Amino acid sequence: MILVIGATGMLGNEICRRLRKEDNPVRAMVRETSDPVKVNKLQELGVEIVRGDLRKSSTFKPVLRDVTTVITTASSMPFSYVPNENDPLLVDRNGMISLVDESRLAGVTRFIYTSFSGQIDLDFPLRNAKRAVEQNLQNNGMVYTILRPSCFMEAWLSPMVGFDAANAKVRLCGEGTKPLSYISLFDVAWFAVESLKNPYARNAVLELGGPEKLSQLDAVKIFEELSGKKFEIEHVPVEALSSQLQSAADPMEKSFAGLMLCVANGDPIDMRNTLGKFNIKLKSVRDFARSMVAVA
Repeated sequence: MILVIGATGMLGNEICRRLRKEDNPVRAMVRETSDPVKVNKLQELGVEIVRGDLRKSSTFKPVLRDVTTVITTASSMPFSYVPNENDPLLVDRNGMISLVDESRLAGVTRFIYTSFSGQIDLDFPLRNAKRAVEQNLQNNGMVYTILRPSCFMEAWLSPMVGFDAANAKVRLCGEGTKPLSYISLFDVAWFAVESLKNPYARNAVLELGGPEKLSQLDAVKIFEELSGKKFEIEHVPVEALSSQLQSAADPMEKSFAGLMLCVANGDPIDMRNTLGKFNIKLKSVRDFARSMVAVA
């Protein structure tokens, strides 16, 4: 049995879909408050649903029964900060470390954890939580794979972070000139599932990026070319992001500022070695932009 944590999210759902397409037995841990529409869609895929909560390790035992592999994509972000209920320390660090520990005790032999790029390396709550989980997992005794994707196209090239292609308005982090390795969440899902059988993923940390290194401004130019629109560009200065990172009291706000500052600083990932071990054609920003422009 393969357990997926975060299955109602876009990445987790795609992982479940791919696993079921290969006829793998899949269980999803969902909270009592999870969207019933999303839960129903998982059930339609043939996914077994079990109630549990990362914030409550007492719920893990029935969730982990007969599980050999755990794949987790769950995170407190990008949701709102709620003290003592939804924050990076409670969910991304303590909850995830408890899950890792309880998984080993329950007999799980393989654990695949979705982190983020190793070049995201500033001091902020989400980054610190993910690195703590990575360290715990690497010392836990289970076979592990740590996925470290760069910027998801579906998030960082969307209105969620100020990239509003439909209205030709974008807000960029810093000058927008540093290279990034935008990657599609669908490709990350592919790596997660492929890691179950590819020996290169055994006890490995996989830095994952797309097929090219593009700046934020490069991405804007691609969208402009395909849409035929001239985009209105706003820049959020690095100094403003640094100030927000230092002054934010809310750990979620602090983490958002840290992530945006890391985007401003760039995150290029060389995929040549990894692509020599994994047979995948990565989705490009142009592919993504073309699909977005078609929808608009």
